[in-house]
Amino acid sequence: MAKDALSLAWQDMRRRRFATAIKRLEAKKEIYEENFEYYLTLGIACLYVGDIGASSSYFQLARRIKLTDTRLLLGQAAIFLRRGDTARAIQYYLEIQENDPLNKTAAAAMEFIRVHGNYDTICRWVDTGKIEQFYPQLGSNPDKIALACIVISAFVLGVVFGFIFFPRGQQFTGPRADLSKLELSSDEKSDAKEKDLSTQSYAFVMTNKEINRRYNDALKYFQAHRDNAAQIEVNMILNSDASVAVKKKARLLMGYFEIPDFDSIKDVPSLTDVAANPAVYLDCWVNWGGKISNAVTYDDGSYSCDLLVGDESLARYEGTVRVKFETAPAVDGSRPVKILGKLVLEDGTVSLRGRAVYQSVHN
Repeated sequence: MAKDALSLAWQDMRRRRFATAIKRLEAKKEIYEENFEYYLTLGIACLYVGDIGASSSYFQLARRIKLTDTRLLLGQAAIFLRRGDTARAIQYYLEIQENDPLNKTAAAAMEFIRVHGNYDTICRWVDTGKIEQFYPQLGSNPDKIALACIVISAFVLGVVFGFIFFPRGQQFTGPRADLSKLELSSDEKSDAKEKDLSTQSYAFVMTNKEINRRYNDALKYFQAHRDNAAQIEVNMILNSDASVAVKKKARLLMGYFEIPDFDSIKDVPSLTDVAANPAVYLDCWVNWGGKISNAVTYDDGSYSCDLLVGDESLARYEGTVRVKFETAPAVDGSRPVKILGKLVLEDGTVSLRGRAVYQSVHN
């Protein structure tokens, strides 16, 4: 049974053959004049090939016919997002959430803007094509599904033959990183304490057993993606009477820690904990909220402020910490804020080396 041009165009688009879909639809322009699905489909196809001018024109034609279609709103929001106009994009995403509260694409786009919505990052996402995850969804590519079935079938056959010919094969657990070279040797375990304690004082004096336990805990926390918890154990070791060899490996372990974002950060210490024992929490990451004051933007583009740590109204106030950014963030100083930063020591005082700022899109 013959299919219409719109159905065939969607088949082309699911196979990511956008130029074919555009050519097919443009040939039927007279037939589909004033047809919402026709304009919408052409707009989406042009969006995926990067012809933003044509895409915007087709979306505007579709909007004259129907205003609240989620696919249309996603397409128009994506155009503003590509341009770095996040304020306009957010307006469309909020409208989508009003009409379709469970829409995952709009929710993901809002989260991207919240965490990574600076212009440089958006440019990189457009360049690499990652921005397409916020476009109107096309569904599964049947060509890739067929290829995946072939790959899976080959894999299953490989596993079957592997069990037949290699029944005692090695099992792999897939750790986060191979840290076998950082495990303590038997000599390092037995001589984990510094022998000469007369040359300097230590914040923490530990037994041989405790040093080994803390080092092993740091490795375990790392594998569990709990880098802050691992950093605390490392700091305890570095400020203790542990041997030079153990401290050297602890510092090497720090090189494997990752920079978190607002969603992935774990084991966040409170400002009260940090103030009570700063050395234990240095180089940990925090996502403290509150309000900012004394903000200054310097001639080199850097920025500093005081963060009054607490809840939005500061009814619960923990204290104040100095924050510095290499480049000035887009932040409204009159509204509550949450800052992602690294705890560092400057001039004998704990401060934050800022990385990202989050403010709610709602006033």
